[in-house]
Amino acid sequence: MTHSYGLKKGTRSKFAKPFRGHGNISIRKTLQTFRRGDFVDILVDGAQHKGVPFQYYHGRTARVFNVNPRGIGVSLQRRVRGRYVEKRFHVRADHLRPSKCRQEFVKRVQENDKRKTEAKKNKKVISTKRQPVQPREATVVIPKQTTFQHPKAFVEII
Repeated sequence: MTHSYGLKKGTRSKFAKPFRGHGNISIRKTLQTFRRGDFVDILVDGAQHKGVPFQYYHGRTARVFNVNPRGIGVSLQRRVRGRYVEKRFHVRADHLRPSKCRQEFVKRVQENDKRKTEAKKNKKVISTKRQPVQPREATVVIPKQTTFQHPKAFVEII
């Protein structure tokens, strides 16, 4: 009889390590520092069997709310029927990596601050709001040579 039920059912491919990536956990993962408020990606490492989160959370982005010697407390919003519920649980640090979700936002904020200080020096008012991509300017296309697509009338030779 097959054993097709349980907490880790159907995770053979999901928790598998990548090609040529098998073996022990790298020391870099163990020595990674996490602080409260950091955004992290939950990615299960198949080599570490302890502190594994439930398979639903694999690939999700969460926020650190607690730091212990070996466990990191993370919280995220999970959709349950028609609403979002905050889920808080502890995961071993080997199953987390720092998220890059805020890099673009932080970079934009820093650039906007620079632009604001320059505008203040020049006594100008600027808008730092993002603008959607505008339609392209109208242009007239002038073809080099015109060719007609209509074929010549068929003439039957008797």
